[in-house]
Amino acid sequence: MDLAQKLKDLGYQLPDVAPPAANYVPYMISGNMLFISGQIPFINGKAVHLGRVGYSLTMEKGIEAAQACALNILAQANDAVGGDWSKIKQCVKLGGFVNCTDDFVDHPKVINGASDLIADVLGDKGRHTRFAVGAPSLPLGVAVEVEALFELSA
Repeated sequence: MDLAQKLKDLGYQLPDVAPPAANYVPYMISGNMLFISGQIPFINGKAVHLGRVGYSLTMEKGIEAAQACALNILAQANDAVGGDWSKIKQCVKLGGFVNCTDDFVDHPKVINGASDLIADVLGDKGRHTRFAVGAPSLPLGVAVEVEALFELSA
């Protein structure tokens, strides 16, 4: 699969691999599992969605933030497999955090931005389990953070 072409067909571009923002590694392979640390909506080093959904950001902007997180997940995965997407067997799980007001209840709809993008790019390999929760704040004031777990081919 040509990830860059698939993203281009969908109207996206694979961003640069984001460096870690603190004392952690952006991804780790253990056995046949690829763990990707929480990715935030910074594209090529620039913040694209700061704020709280339900307060300073609409749900639609939250969805766009989740899509940006998914693009960063794909960039990390691409780096981890050296661009060889035949090594990706399955996206197993996404976990999403939404920086939102205490009365906001549509966390799943926001994180669908990431889920839908992963599924659109990877097809059946992109179907995954998931959680979506609200938080009173997130690092650097971002609207969304999403982590991922992939199974690699043996």
